Amino acid sequence: MKELVVATRNPGKLKEIRQLLEGHVCTLFSLADFQGLPQIIEDGDTFEKNAVKKARITASILNKPVLADDSGLAVDILDGKPGIHSARFAGEGANDEQNNAKLLAELHGIPDGHRSAAFHCAVALCFPDGSCYTFAGELKGLILEKPRGSSGFGYDPLFFIPEYNKTLAELPHEVKNKISHRGKALANLKNFFLQSR
Repeated sequence: MKELVVATRNPGKLKEIRQLLEGHVCTLFSLADFQGLPQIIEDGDTFEKNAVKKARITASILNKPVLADDSGLAVDILDGKPGIHSARFAGEGANDEQNNAKLLAELHGIPDGHRSAAFHCAVALCFPDGSCYTFAGELKGLILEKPRGSSGFGYDPLFFIPEYNKTLAELPHEVKNKISHRGKALANLKNFFLQSR
């Protein structure tokens, strides 16, 4: 694909997607490359609906193919919270530290065996004609009682993967990109690119 706009202003997410799509897209843009784009309200009740809404509206405005993702953390004992509200779990405009603190407060006193969770990601690829394709990925793990590791973003320092005995924030980027929910969703997208050639 010649050009693709990634519907994000998050530099961490853009860097991850750039690495994952290397060799499949010639020029990658982010929302920061365009002026005057409207703020799109993510009011869908699933990750997929939010991703499709962001990608479809942005593609129609920019007249370019757009990739959008919506992802988040679902904690089993919290009935799937924070879920679609992961980025604003501690309130509108909350940062990673505040969201992590709220999650730890909600899980206070919950023993290790009951802290299972999964990261979910839905990726939507939409074209200016309104057509869209969606791809999903999931990563299961456990929520620790305190953060570990300094790479990654969001809930990564709290999200422990037993098979690696590390949090997502402790894993090298190459490993994280391979096993993460976003990595799996984008691997499905890469397969789509390969089949479309």
